[in-house]
Amino acid sequence: MTTSTEPTATTGSESCNSMRKGTMTDVMISTIGQKRNTNRVWLEGNMLTRAGFTPKTRFQVEAKGGALILTAQRNGFRQVSQRIRGEREIPIIDINSAELLAMFDGLEHVRVIFRQSEIHILPLASELRAKEREARALAKLASGEALTFGSLAHGGGVMDDAVEAGFQLQGLRGELAFANEIRNDLTEHAIELGRTFGPSTVALNGKMQELAFDEYVMRSIGRCDVLTAGLPCSGASVSGRARRGLARAESHPEVGHLVVPFLAIIARVNPLAIVLENVEQYQNTASMDIIRSQLRDMHYELHESVLNGAEWGAMEHRKRLVMVGVTRGMAFDFNELDRPSFTPGTLADILESIPEDDPRWSTMEGLKAKELRDSEAGKNFAMQVFTAASDKICTLTKGMTKNRSTDAKIQHPTNPELLRIPTAVEHARAKQIPEAMIAGLSATTAHELLGQSVIYRVFVSVGQLLAKSIKALAAPRVEQVFALVA
Repeated sequence: MTTSTEPTATTGSESCNSMRKGTMTDVMISTIGQKRNTNRVWLEGNMLTRAGFTPKTRFQVEAKGGALILTAQRNGFRQVSQRIRGEREIPIIDINSAELLAMFDGLEHVRVIFRQSEIHILPLASELRAKEREARALAKLASGEALTFGSLAHGGGVMDDAVEAGFQLQGLRGELAFANEIRNDLTEHAIELGRTFGPSTVALNGKMQELAFDEYVMRSIGRCDVLTAGLPCSGASVSGRARRGLARAESHPEVGHLVVPFLAIIARVNPLAIVLENVEQYQNTASMDIIRSQLRDMHYELHESVLNGAEWGAMEHRKRLVMVGVTRGMAFDFNELDRPSFTPGTLADILESIPEDDPRWSTMEGLKAKELRDSEAGKNFAMQVFTAASDKICTLTKGMTKNRSTDAKIQHPTNPELLRIPTAVEHARAKQIPEAMIAGLSATTAHELLGQSVIYRVFVSVGQLLAKSIKALAAPRVEQVFALVA
């Protein structure tokens, strides 16, 4: 293992055997120019002097490991030029060679690393990361190895489970490499279920913002091919902002800043693709603007859509902003999502058989009185009551067991004065989530898990389309893949 910190242009790893002399003095991002339709790299100024490339210094140029290396040598074939500015001699190096600069075809900028008696010209680090993640995924596909998933704000793992199910429908295997969740009980439940958690899955239990900047942890989990994230929506949702009186989502003291660790983790694990979900309002936040700009500069192409569970036949017509970021050059189009045909149903299709004399039925006099007071005060806090004949239900929240006035209520089949809250099983069915994912949980925890989740079949379709995109990337590149593996 080398101790050098400079990445090679071919692998993007944090080592470079071609770096031999001295320590780094300076770094420059330089534009690739054109001279007579040929690439041109022009260097001049103090950084050349500091690296020992003063006017008339002779040097040699060689292409090695995806980099162009300039080495000061007494008998070098080339010589540093100069220009006179006042009494100063300004060193200049002008490389204008189609053969030498062919490795940079199609690029607008390069990195220039100045070392003592050496200059290394390489593609931008962002270019190398894009090539590395693509080569990694393609090599796995060629060898039949499973693609690795990472999950942030994992919750009970519903979205990750759904996306992986979509991959399986396309014949691609996925393995959960790591999952971050702040709640220990939900992590314990996910491990016990074993649906996505496997023996090699690393549980990252704790605050995302703490783990993202833990060098030991980040170094230990390595890379992943697909990253899913359901960043907490408390700061962006209408109710969350109203409850705290927030002027903007980023003002939320606990979750408003999670865009920072989210992007930091992406930079470290370098996924081929990213799936992010949040409330519809998140698309207008400063956080989302930052995500768009930063991921663009990391060579991802972003695709966004607001998807409604109604289009997948879910009883809960939950709308969620879904962002899929794919490495530049990959095809992805939300218009190609598989929206399966279905026969419209009613709540009777998902309701459990609750005896008519079950103690869960209640007149809820306190909530009805509150509804009347709110109405008289001009407040829009009406109760939401549904029957077995209803063709949909309102958004089911994580706090269902608190029996709040605006949460959904189910009306008694024969006595309209009696109401109850939906059961956890009904909640899961409304979101099309496999009931096995809440097995063994208390009603309170089950509703909390489900209320923070997604419409399951929506994300199966998202996963399926993303898997198609990855397969399409691999299809025309079989020969390249085998060359990379070799």
